[in-house]
Amino acid sequence: MKKVFELDFEGRKIVVEAGEIGKQTKAAVLVRYGDTVVLSNVTMSQHTVDWDFFPLSVEYQERMYAAGKIPGGFLRRESRPSYHAILASRITDRTMRPLFPEGFRNEVQVVSQVMAADYDNSPEITAMLGSSLCVCISDVPFNGPIAGVYVGRVDGKFVINPTVEQKAKSDIDLCVAGTEEAINMVEAGAKEVSEEDMLDALMFGHEAVKKLCKWQKKIIKAIGVEKNKNIEFKVMPQDLYEEVKAKADKDLRKAVSTKDKLEREANIEKVEKAIEEEYAANGADAKTIQQVHNIQEDLVHKEVRRLIIEDKVRPDGRKTDEVRPLDAQVDLLGRRVHGSAMFTRGQTQVISATTLGPLSDKQVLDDLTAETEKRFIHHYNFPQWCVGGTGKIGVLARREVGHGALVERALAQVIPSEEEFPYTIRTVAEVVESNGSSSQASICAGCMSLMAAGVPIKGMVSGIAMGLISDGDLRKNPYTILTDIQGLEDHFGDMDFKVAGTAKGITALQMDIKIAGVTREVLGEALAQAHKARAEIREVMAKAIAEPRPDVAEFAPKMDTFKIDVDKIRDVIGTGGKVINEIIAECDNIKIDIDDDGQVVLYHMNRETINKAKEMIMNIVREAKVGEVYEGEVTRVEDYGAFVKLFGNCEGLCHVSRLDWGYVEKASDKVKVGDVLKVRVCEIDDHGKVKVSHREFIEKPAGFVEKPAEKKGKKPFGKRK
Repeated sequence: MKKVFELDFEGRKIVVEAGEIGKQTKAAVLVRYGDTVVLSNVTMSQHTVDWDFFPLSVEYQERMYAAGKIPGGFLRRESRPSYHAILASRITDRTMRPLFPEGFRNEVQVVSQVMAADYDNSPEITAMLGSSLCVCISDVPFNGPIAGVYVGRVDGKFVINPTVEQKAKSDIDLCVAGTEEAINMVEAGAKEVSEEDMLDALMFGHEAVKKLCKWQKKIIKAIGVEKNKNIEFKVMPQDLYEEVKAKADKDLRKAVSTKDKLEREANIEKVEKAIEEEYAANGADAKTIQQVHNIQEDLVHKEVRRLIIEDKVRPDGRKTDEVRPLDAQVDLLGRRVHGSAMFTRGQTQVISATTLGPLSDKQVLDDLTAETEKRFIHHYNFPQWCVGGTGKIGVLARREVGHGALVERALAQVIPSEEEFPYTIRTVAEVVESNGSSSQASICAGCMSLMAAGVPIKGMVSGIAMGLISDGDLRKNPYTILTDIQGLEDHFGDMDFKVAGTAKGITALQMDIKIAGVTREVLGEALAQAHKARAEIREVMAKAIAEPRPDVAEFAPKMDTFKIDVDKIRDVIGTGGKVINEIIAECDNIKIDIDDDGQVVLYHMNRETINKAKEMIMNIVREAKVGEVYEGEVTRVEDYGAFVKLFGNCEGLCHVSRLDWGYVEKASDKVKVGDVLKVRVCEIDDHGKVKVSHREFIEKPAGFVEKPAEKKGKKPFGKRK
């Protein structure tokens, strides 16, 4: 039976419909937010899987008909998820995942399908609400509800879920999500916003999240079903746990305190393998061996956390607010790459390359966003060999898309405008070694490679990853904020909070947590620690390259830009592109971009070639003016005068009376085709025809008297012919 629930939320209506669609799922809801419509559902396998992780799949699916679009490509149908769809899936997944019960091993799939998209009413936020609701009203174990909102700031005022127009004016683009009690997911881009302002934005967003969670609880109470009590949760046998602990705890503690990552991993593996082999020799089955392995992993987990909380000692010996050793270099890849840099933080190392191209190289977006193209692109590559592992090569993972988007947001805030720097810009991060925080190292390397390429960025951006180790409720129990977390601290910690920005303020945030949520106090402390670390990192970066180079790199395309009259665009292009193609061919395949507003941008490796093409275009659009002097070739001779090429396709008629001071019967008596004449524009008639004079450049005979011009009058009366 169909049930409908409505909420007036920040001036707009949200409608939830349940019970009519998707009745063979565990639960399904149709959520309407303005004209946006999203169908969300949840399904769950009947049996527990014997895996070491919770098999949760959260999917955000775009249907191009939702925005009245036909998909691009040969097939003209949706295929692989767009970057936008992947990122939308991630924000919901990261918000929901920490709230499923420990030891839950039934496969769960949450799918949100965008059926109609209104750009002013976010489909991603609608999908998050639908995902939360369908799980909460089902029998799937879940400690929700959750919700998320976007926060913008327009003219100094915070706005919930800003419209497209408001986003264009906003200096904050923040997505904050969590429960009624706390925030547990953050994604943000910002135009150098202060830490305090960003905290205020986070709290403002959380107040809106609370409203959505409270409303969901009313819906859950009305139509929710009892949670499945027959699910088997994966737990470690206590007697086996104590037995393994007695055997391995001492050696594992010693191994955990090894400072070098690879050596530490080898030492931990040696201890674990020895214990597992002992059990295997005593006849333990495969399931028991796996349990022994899991118990030892838990012991490592607890020891890492104990060392930090109790002893304030990190696995590599650093202080809680200490950054790992830093190194920065530029021009690592030589002259051919437009800009390159390498940034190293401890055992994390990233090489970044920047490439400059014409504006026509912009990325065309085929998704459900209001944007249709993008001129700044960042890609992030994380091969398995960078951590000493093996795996499939060429397969793009969600992690790479998410980290790439974070770096892109952080750097996009300082990229010059298209008017200031009319290039398409691509940076690529190659992670060559990783022990945590590779995305933030990518920000630092990417920033330096942009400067090395000659991109006039507005500020130097550095990034740092902050961690959290807590001992229960953050309001009651001790916790420790960690600066520059490494892989072990990320894996066993409670928070991964990435902060990037310039000396003026924050440009990007990203937060993932494994606990129920974090408080304003924790976030404030983490941001303050991050501010100090980012400044330290920028000092090291500045030693490698302090500011953008004054010109683009040697092998980057050079550029010139100018405007022509809109009415002249067709003259430059010519019929079927004839004129512009002739210019391109004559100027070594120069790249020419012409906008509808008359903006012309020329790209070529050689400045002289650019100047040549510019001159050719200017000659086409140029208009002669009375008094201007030219040296032009005679192109045609008639009895009454000679036609002289002034520039481009512009010709001027030099009448026989203007060829010399004396009488000239025929123009051919004085000039022939191919002669070069110096002429002055003396008249431009109403039809745009140009008349020129040559005689001014010939010595005037002594005593010369100009014959009076005949008066123009009516012809005498006579017979009409």
